[in-house]
Amino acid sequence: MTNYTRLNNLFGWITFLIATTVYTLTLEPTGSFWDCGEFISSAFKLQVCHQPGAPLFLMISKVLSLFAGDVTQVAWWTNFGSAVSSGATIMFLFWSITHLAKKLIFTEGSTINGGQTLAIIGAGLVGSLAYTFSDTFWFSAVESEVYAMSSLCTAIVFWAILKWENEANDKHADRWLIFIAYMMGLSIGVHLLNLLAIPALAFVYYFKKHEATTKGVLFTFIISCVILVFVQYGLIPGTISFAAKFDLFFVNSLGMNFGTGVVVFGILFVLLLVSLLLYSISKSNIQLYIAAISLGLILFLGWGIIAGFLYLIAAAVTLFYWKPAVNQYILNTAVLCTMFIMIGYASFAMIVIRAKANPNLNNNDPSNAYSFLSYLNREQYGDRPLGFGPYYSAEMTGQEKGDMIYRKGDHKYEEVGQKPIPVYDKNKTIPFPRIYSDDANHVQFYKSWLGIKGEPTYFDNISFFVSYQVNYMYFRYFMWNFAGRQNDVQGAGSVHEGNWISGIKPIDAVRLGNQNQLPKSITENKAYNRLYFLPLILGLVGLFFQYKRNLKDFSVVFLLFFMTGLAIVLYLNQTPLQPRERDYAYAGSFYAFTIWIGLGVLAIYEFLAKRINLMASAGIATVICLVAVPYVMAKEEWDDHDRSNRYTSRDLAANYLNSCAPNAIIFTYGDNDTYPLWYCQEVENIRPDIRIVNLSLLGTDWYGRQMKGKMNESAPIKISLDNHQFAAGIRDYTPLFEQNIQGNAELKEVMQFVGSDSQDAKAQTQSGEYINYLPTKNFKITVDKDAVIKNKVVDPSQYNKILPEIDWTYPSNGLYKNDLLALDIIANNIWERPIYFAITVPDRNFYGLQKFFQNEGFAYRLVPMKSDSTEAVLGREGSVNSNILYNNIHNKFKWGNYNSGKIYVDPESSRMTTTCKSTFTILAQACLNEGKIDSCVKTLDKMNESIPFINNQIGYNLVPDLMAADLYYKSKVPAKANKQIELVNNFITNQLDYYHSLGMPRMGRFGEEINFGLSLIHELADMASKNNQPALAQKLQNELKTLEGKFSAVLEE
Repeated sequence: MTNYTRLNNLFGWITFLIATTVYTLTLEPTGSFWDCGEFISSAFKLQVCHQPGAPLFLMISKVLSLFAGDVTQVAWWTNFGSAVSSGATIMFLFWSITHLAKKLIFTEGSTINGGQTLAIIGAGLVGSLAYTFSDTFWFSAVESEVYAMSSLCTAIVFWAILKWENEANDKHADRWLIFIAYMMGLSIGVHLLNLLAIPALAFVYYFKKHEATTKGVLFTFIISCVILVFVQYGLIPGTISFAAKFDLFFVNSLGMNFGTGVVVFGILFVLLLVSLLLYSISKSNIQLYIAAISLGLILFLGWGIIAGFLYLIAAAVTLFYWKPAVNQYILNTAVLCTMFIMIGYASFAMIVIRAKANPNLNNNDPSNAYSFLSYLNREQYGDRPLGFGPYYSAEMTGQEKGDMIYRKGDHKYEEVGQKPIPVYDKNKTIPFPRIYSDDANHVQFYKSWLGIKGEPTYFDNISFFVSYQVNYMYFRYFMWNFAGRQNDVQGAGSVHEGNWISGIKPIDAVRLGNQNQLPKSITENKAYNRLYFLPLILGLVGLFFQYKRNLKDFSVVFLLFFMTGLAIVLYLNQTPLQPRERDYAYAGSFYAFTIWIGLGVLAIYEFLAKRINLMASAGIATVICLVAVPYVMAKEEWDDHDRSNRYTSRDLAANYLNSCAPNAIIFTYGDNDTYPLWYCQEVENIRPDIRIVNLSLLGTDWYGRQMKGKMNESAPIKISLDNHQFAAGIRDYTPLFEQNIQGNAELKEVMQFVGSDSQDAKAQTQSGEYINYLPTKNFKITVDKDAVIKNKVVDPSQYNKILPEIDWTYPSNGLYKNDLLALDIIANNIWERPIYFAITVPDRNFYGLQKFFQNEGFAYRLVPMKSDSTEAVLGREGSVNSNILYNNIHNKFKWGNYNSGKIYVDPESSRMTTTCKSTFTILAQACLNEGKIDSCVKTLDKMNESIPFINNQIGYNLVPDLMAADLYYKSKVPAKANKQIELVNNFITNQLDYYHSLGMPRMGRFGEEINFGLSLIHELADMASKNNQPALAQKLQNELKTLEGKFSAVLEE
């Protein structure tokens, strides 16, 4: 082992230790928002997470969770798995950079000198540490998400192909190719992103084995894309598709047990691969015939008689007439690679095995061949057009029938119906559609972003692709990592939210307006990261240096950069207004760019080497680049990636659960009011008696079936509909056909009518089809007063307010399946179990029941009393039981260390501060109304102690602070009220001064916020005046007058 090799290995491990230490120090100690709560829950109990699954990630995380001393440490250990995976990614990146760097400055056959060694090691350090501290990668490294482990898989296969390149002429070099195939198979059990490295790997092979020609390069690219498509669509869902069709034949045609066809297919598939492998070794015709017969049977049963017959002809011609020469070695390698991909892919067996056990989290119930195929194909999330599709304004002219959809019945697979494929007006169907979504919010965004007045044009289509999908949803993220970031507020195109910046104000001002009077919402945001283009510049230097010195290696790195970046943009075809930023999808592209950052060190080294000695130039280049790039990145980005001591997600989720009475049912809606709650129950065993019902998932048959079973300590939910009555394709939508029913119909009877299979309960459509329908939208639930009192549904002091019935009008003209099941659950459980809606559920999913809500914290309880709504004040529904709410807020709820002043309050935590503060002020208002002045003040004080004021934006997020000031005044605590007013006013004026500094026309784009801010200051001034605070009132009025003068041009519009 040479001195260089020892140093290279040593520093590789040093980068691993540095990166892993950084990530361990900054990782979140509990579950984060979004998918993390689901992943940790699924790993801890080996359950089935959302499509398309991540079984290998879950199993490895399960092993790590075994090291936890108690359940509260499980999340730390699974997060630690991401930290270690990310640290290992950095190590393999270091070795990849040094491999490529060595080829740029070292001539094969000569002796590497000390200066070259130091320069190469320096390149590896700078590039790998730059990625260590990059925004996107660091974010994924400290939470239990699949992207850290997926990045590790990509790093390993790229490093492995470079190892193969070093040994390509050795007898056993191709073992690296088999290893790569195995890693590819394993990576499928984490995330599919790793497959995008295939073209780059193919070009390493091509350049090593062949002289580069234009024809060869084109052919290699095409073949590599074919391999990518074969693995992604042929091996992954393709084998399961064949298995499903086999099972359909054996179960429905031969009457055999479910799974028989899967076993038969598995035997034939293994026989095919093994016989081909043996043929590649022995050239035995018997093995070739066995392989041909196996493939023929697979095609006959999988694709049908016609495909099988055509294959029979082709096989006969090939075997007995054409007899082409076969390269045995290539066939052997290809078959072995396929076999090892499938061995790695076998981790998905865990999904089916665990689905059959019916765990609490069993997404899509992939326990049979067809549900597993649907799971892998992510059918629940729908399709998006790629090659051809409509404009958003195109009208659907009809439907074509696609493949038959099957579901598992009691004894055979049942036909749901053929998959409908919408057909649009041909005059509005275009190639490469980018503005295709007809969602009202998306259409409004398209028009606003592109300035469309009439019908969209193809130029608009391409403009959206370039300006939004490429520039805003990729290049912006790229610049976050290598130029700088404005803040962590999710952007939608405005100049003050979520943009990239450099920190060089004159340059930033060209795009974002005047940067000399930035507001606190930017400068005090921890994600205000100024990198001054330094990583970008060094990366571009490295890019051009490699391009000039080694075009082949440049092509390989560029392919990795493109396939994991812009190629994803092309494939995803994202709609606007995504629920969160999507930079994590492009981490592989940023990985490739940091290779060029490392190689930039060599360019500087060579520049200096012409002027000073080699060792000095290598040392200077390394130190300068380490300080200018990794150090600056770490310094700027540490605070907004340090999640240590943050428990916001866990604590707020527990608040939802602790808002509920024992054995309650709580309806939730989105990811962040569901996944963290799952984590609390499944991992930390917090309130396992509560049944969480996600209204989005309730539209699926498998989720409705799960609700009927016991979960943890929660009893089964009563649902009157039998499973077959809400199976896939059944009662997906029930339209309203008014029947002129007098008065309000009993909800339970309406549900029985809608669920009836009798012909008398159905209406005939124009096509002659009989369908179930909703006969009325005027519902009632008769109140069982004895059960209400027995189950303590209302406070004893309010028994006289109990209504004989809950009567209301359903606000929609039909029932989707989730609405049908939700109303069925309410009708059949309301007097036996407490029914709650999470406060974050959209109004449309309250089903018109708001006037019967009682606010008990983070959830509304459905009660048989009409409320005195506080909606006009705080946008919250329902009456308030101050005793319950006071006990919850002061004794039960926790606030995730919001008040520590040290934790990073991320965008999701920031948004939740409005929810938290509204809960406090609603209680304070209720206490004041009941004459409990001391309780009112204590509640407001606790709000200010627990939840910080966050400089975010001018909007309704400020209303709770405004209300707090008013309540302080009414509680005769003017000093605290004045302080609250000053806090709100200072923020508003600071933000408005920033808007004014932008000048017209940019200032005019903030007209709504400006008007709202001025109205708030006016209200603050009136509040101070009415409460005998003349000095403060005068100050506010003077500021208001000055601001109205500044914004006169905007106010006149």
